[in-house]
Amino acid sequence: MSDAALSLIDVRRRFKQGGETLEVLKGIDLTIASGEIVALVGPSGSGKSTMLQICGLLEKPTAGTVAIAGTEAGRLSDDKRTALRRSHLGFVYQYHHLLPEFSALENVVIPQMIAGVSRRQAKDRAMALLDGMGLAKRAQHRPAELSGGEQQRVAICRALANRPRLLLADEPTGNLDPHTSDHVFAGFLRLVRDEGLAALIATHNPDLAARMDRTVRLNEGRLS
Repeated sequence: MSDAALSLIDVRRRFKQGGETLEVLKGIDLTIASGEIVALVGPSGSGKSTMLQICGLLEKPTAGTVAIAGTEAGRLSDDKRTALRRSHLGFVYQYHHLLPEFSALENVVIPQMIAGVSRRQAKDRAMALLDGMGLAKRAQHRPAELSGGEQQRVAICRALANRPRLLLADEPTGNLDPHTSDHVFAGFLRLVRDEGLAALIATHNPDLAARMDRTVRLNEGRLS
């Protein structure tokens, strides 16, 4: 387990709905090695987002073990879970959630400064990431001045800013047209591989899934 960026052992998640119990995850086992990029596929409503929330320590499983870089999260206090999430995890969502009043550069600098990095180091790191995604010339533009694809590329850079061990992405190009999606995802994969990260990426797009190292399918609460 210690060599894995992510390890799930018999993870289950149940919800009470009215007088019934809805079992969304029915014993999930998954290990993702450092540097491995895994596609998570499955029909809508199969529990992919719930699984990502649990992997990201944003939600606790009903039962089972979640370990990030060898640290079992279930044994941690809420403060230590938050610290583990901040230091080891990066998130990319379908919508970019950029801070509208700040430039692309500042959106990537701010998370680093919150983590205690000096402004100069944060700026150098942010510019390197933006340049890697082809956005060096757009660094001073605010989100409203960027295209949808550019905004999502900034969000990807922000997710990588604090050098996480594991990147979690939920339909990261789902809001983009096919051409833009392909272009953004190519840059996304290249940057993740260059950084040597592990990644779990939920997608409905089989062409994108095929470009990752392997694919796991979630259906009726079970992983295959």
